[in-house]
Amino acid sequence: MNEFLTATQSISKQMTRQVVLIGHCGPDASYLRMAVSSALRGAKITMVDEQKDLQRALDDGADLLLFNRVLDYGFDTDEGVEMIRKLRQTHPHVKSMLVSNFAEAQQAAIAAGALPGFGKREIGSKRVTELLRDALPD
Repeated sequence: MNEFLTATQSISKQMTRQVVLIGHCGPDASYLRMAVSSALRGAKITMVDEQKDLQRALDDGADLLLFNRVLDYGFDTDEGVEMIRKLRQTHPHVKSMLVSNFAEAQQAAIAAGALPGFGKREIGSKRVTELLRDALPD
C-alpha cells in the first residue's frame, strides 16, 4: 500500500505544472494568477520577490517563470531579461517568458532564451491563454 501511495504522489507531482511569477506587484500578480489558473487548470502558482525564493522555486521543479521587465528589489539584477539570460545558462530546461508591453524588451527576452511573452495589457486575452498553454502543454 505504501508503494502505491508513493508512486501516486510521484506521478501527481510530475503532472502538476509549476508557474512562478517573478517581481510583479500585487495587482499585476493577481491578474497573472487568474490568467494562469484559467489557462493551466490545476497549476501551482507561486509569487517570488527575492533571489533566494526564486532559487527555492527552481529547486522545487518550476516549469515556467513569468518575469516582470523590472525587478525592483531582492534579486541579483534589476532586469528581467538579464535574469532570463543568467538562468538560461544554469537551468536550460526551465521555460521563461517576459511580461512587458515593450516590443524591444520582448525581443531582448527571446534573444536571451525566453519563449515569446506578452504585455500586461494583454493579460486575460485569448492570445495569452494560448501562449501559456503552448508553453506547458498537457
